[in-house]
Amino acid sequence: MANKQVKSAAKPPAAGKGRVKGTPNKTTALLKDAIIRAAEAAGEDQNGKGGLIGYCTFLAKEEPKAFAQLLGKVLPMQISGEGGGAVRIVIAPEDAEL
Repeated sequence: MANKQVKSAAKPPAAGKGRVKGTPNKTTALLKDAIIRAAEAAGEDQNGKGGLIGYCTFLAKEEPKAFAQLLGKVLPMQISGEGGGAVRIVIAPEDAEL
């Protein structure tokens, strides 16, 4: 006769007690904060001039590929036209008035 294991339908006592959906991981949040603080400390001149904006300016000038990747992360993923509608593309001669 084969042994049959019976599985209980009861959930473990800690089931469903994880992070709430959408809550950032603490490590990720700490890392992001550290990166921002380091960029602020470096600034445009590596001595803190201009803070975070200064560092982004430096990065845009000196490392445009890296800056473009950062820019791609912060730009909206969806584009909408006027009033939230569809994007309207018009191809016209340079001297035409739209």
